[in-house]
Amino acid sequence: MADKLKVLFVASEADPFIKTGGLGDVAGSLPAEMNRLGHDVRVVIPEYSQIPDKFVQRLKPVCHFRNELVWRDNYVGVNTLEEDGVTFYFIDSKKYFHRDSLYENIDREEQFAFFNQSVLDMLPKIDFQPDIIHCNDWQTGPLPLIFADRYRQHDFYSNMKTIFTIHNLRYQGQFPGHIANDLLGVSSWHWESGNIRHNGLVNYMKCGIMYADQITTVSETYAQEIKTEYYGEGLDYALRLRGDDLSGIINGISYEKFNPAHDQNLVYNYQKDELKGKTKNKLALQKELGLKQAEKRPILAVVSRLVEQKGLDLIKGIFEELMESNIQFVLLGTGQYEYEEFFRAQNEKYPDKFTARIMYDASLAQRIYAGSDMFLVPSKYEPCGLSQLISFRYGTIPIVRETGGLNDTVHAYDEDNEEGNGFTFTNYNAHDMLYTIQRAVSIYQQEDLWSDLVKKVMDLNYSWEQSAGEYLKTYARTCSKVIEITGAHEKLEQEIRKEVIKEAAATAEIEKEKKINLKSASTEELVKLPGIGLSYAKRIIKYRKIHGLTNLTDLLKVKGIGEKTFNNIKQKLEIK
Repeated sequence: MADKLKVLFVASEADPFIKTGGLGDVAGSLPAEMNRLGHDVRVVIPEYSQIPDKFVQRLKPVCHFRNELVWRDNYVGVNTLEEDGVTFYFIDSKKYFHRDSLYENIDREEQFAFFNQSVLDMLPKIDFQPDIIHCNDWQTGPLPLIFADRYRQHDFYSNMKTIFTIHNLRYQGQFPGHIANDLLGVSSWHWESGNIRHNGLVNYMKCGIMYADQITTVSETYAQEIKTEYYGEGLDYALRLRGDDLSGIINGISYEKFNPAHDQNLVYNYQKDELKGKTKNKLALQKELGLKQAEKRPILAVVSRLVEQKGLDLIKGIFEELMESNIQFVLLGTGQYEYEEFFRAQNEKYPDKFTARIMYDASLAQRIYAGSDMFLVPSKYEPCGLSQLISFRYGTIPIVRETGGLNDTVHAYDEDNEEGNGFTFTNYNAHDMLYTIQRAVSIYQQEDLWSDLVKKVMDLNYSWEQSAGEYLKTYARTCSKVIEITGAHEKLEQEIRKEVIKEAAATAEIEKEKKINLKSASTEELVKLPGIGLSYAKRIIKYRKIHGLTNLTDLLKVKGIGEKTFNNIKQKLEIK
């Protein structure tokens, strides 16, 4: 019989309440899609003072309690509202979340330790027992650790699984080692074993990597890249260690929000069978930005944070040569001072060919997507990337470097076979990029080819529904559950059923062959048993040292291990 899953999505931000980057988009969109597929997916975030008043006024109190963060005694409030069919919970603490900054506070390790423990303590109080607790990025990295150390052995939590998603490995949350005991309240063994230690510091990202049941990231290529020294940000060794449990699932975009047929930011709405509207948007964009109106002249666009990661050094390196070609170049974004100043200077130097808007303007961004012909994303690394997906939606052809999610979504165009959906280059090299831009321009000049390519990319589906299906597969495998999918998604349900049955059979075979030897088992082996946390594992080893273990039933003599726990684990044990 198929089941419906219960999932708690734990994040530090979620659109439309609070958003600084891609994580906010995911937390604001993915749960809604999974709910539409028939599951109970809820979201919990901190209740920041920056959340707009229009949402705060809708909040309803659920419960409140005291949180003991080792020696600290704190008030915790839980408030809720429903948005887009999703139940959102907000952890209320003026002490920790009424700050000027979300992530740059001097005690951020304490802020998010408090958040993670509050989330776990909240669950029995709101009577929600999820199958999956889905954590995201360094801010929630400690939750799988705390869960494994102090919660999983209790009946209420014993069947829950944790998943940890890496949205950007560069930001890790690294803090002094003493917080393992003093703040997280976990055994010093986790520090001494090296599981949560990196470069002499407690690493919140590594906590999630080492203790979650499954790890995902936001594209399959990025999942492979971060296991290498070049992309691994120092944690590649940990990711290789957990390699069998690591997978990549590409993000999606909202096909309602990004829809050229209805986008109110555009001067003209259009769709793939009526591309004259796209041309009208191009002419309107040229006029708005002070460029010469020229229907046949290709516009190359960048909408980006102006930071090193985004490959801006490549653009700087060939800018003069780029200006010699027959294109117009549009750039929108803010970021590092050196890039802002460079593009301002080029704007003055090439006013007829280049325009830079050093600002954040979401409405203008939509008009740039619609009015441009090509969209440049030359990133040094890119976990997923949304720009190329939005470009597809608006019929604008991406030119990207083959890394991370860019590699998974943009495939090199082959005019002979009319295959591919964009233009790509492999090496982080300015002239490789320039050559690829020039090649795109040469295809643009072949109107029939270009028109077919535009229609082709507008047919692609990178909606959240696709991503939601992949996450549900991961959840089902992790829980070993055959799950129900509502609506016209029989194929997806059949895929999940096959995967779960296959995974369960493989696991059963491994379990049949491999048992834990009670006479020599290490702490690490014992804590993997259901209902055996770190404290019970230590008790077993201490009893073994003093009294010895000759029969499996000797476990019943260990304080705290009753008949129920013994019956749950005896099939996984042997004595030899």
